[in-house]
Amino acid sequence: MARVLILANSSSGLYGFRNELVEELVKKYEVYASLPDKTNNKELEAEGVKIIETPINRRGMNPTEDFKLFKSYMSLMKEIRPDAVLSYTIKPNVYGGLACRLRKIPYMANITGLGSALENPGLLQRFAKILYKMGLKKARTVFLQNKYNYEFFEKNKMCRSEKVLLPGSGVNTERFSVLPWPKDKIRFVYISRVMREKGIEEYLECAKTIHNEYSETEFHILGYCEESYEEELKQLDSKGVICYHGNVDDVREYLIKCRCIIHPSFYPEGMSNVCLEAASCGRVVITTDRPGCRETLIDGKTGFMVPIKDKDKLIDAVRRFMSMTSDEQEAMGLAGRKYIEENFDRSIVVREYMTRLDKIIGR
Repeated sequence: MARVLILANSSSGLYGFRNELVEELVKKYEVYASLPDKTNNKELEAEGVKIIETPINRRGMNPTEDFKLFKSYMSLMKEIRPDAVLSYTIKPNVYGGLACRLRKIPYMANITGLGSALENPGLLQRFAKILYKMGLKKARTVFLQNKYNYEFFEKNKMCRSEKVLLPGSGVNTERFSVLPWPKDKIRFVYISRVMREKGIEEYLECAKTIHNEYSETEFHILGYCEESYEEELKQLDSKGVICYHGNVDDVREYLIKCRCIIHPSFYPEGMSNVCLEAASCGRVVITTDRPGCRETLIDGKTGFMVPIKDKDKLIDAVRRFMSMTSDEQEAMGLAGRKYIEENFDRSIVVREYMTRLDKIIGR
């Protein structure tokens, strides 16, 4: 049986390979996944994926650690001898791509977002461009998740490979089906890592202002706290301004109680999965005019779009939502569901991957 090796920097970073795509892969191939650890990978192992622990420093560019990662990929490919490699997220794309070139293994890369190093002009950007070009030089296909990233790669001649624009990782519209509309109090939810670039400061400021004006509203937060916001979250939770739940396994348990997701991110997203999933469940989306976020809604029809890092505009958008009747809010959420069905079904992603992978391996 032919072997496929997947490279990613975390189980969450592997999001686009879960569920439907993994199911298709294991039907035809022996599948391995290189991840930093085995935490939260029970679902992948249950599907038949063999997990291999490969330490990765997700943040920063430490030459010593990155060289170790490159050597790990070289050894892994020598040991497994995959017929094809699928890389996902920045460092696996770069160092996994380099290893594939040297081992002469066909590979496909998925650009889940440019990352701050590549997006911001300067010396670091020039260095990042060189690394990307080296890593992607021999890729059979490079998948990109939003139009801005696609155009950036075109303009900067980042690779000569076939480039394919995907609708992010897509959404399983059956799993994230329309949830009953909550008729009681109005609840909002933030679903993301608790970090500055994901807009947590804007969300907290909005929560304090709106809760002061509408005392019955609730502002929920789901996600691992990566930065030093723990104390502030505890204080606001004790005052009833927010409800912090930490990391959760199934966001649908909270989406069923909430009417609207607020995602004030200015992080270099590929495509915001949390916005897509919430909209698929019939929830209104309020997010930023940022590549990877703006594509997830139709402004004024399925939600509201606001400028990045603008607390006042975010608060205004929430006030607009509050001024709508429950029926109007629900109709907006259902319009979002239709938009997702027509543009972001995960079957699109699975089809694009499997067609090209089967061609590479000769199926």
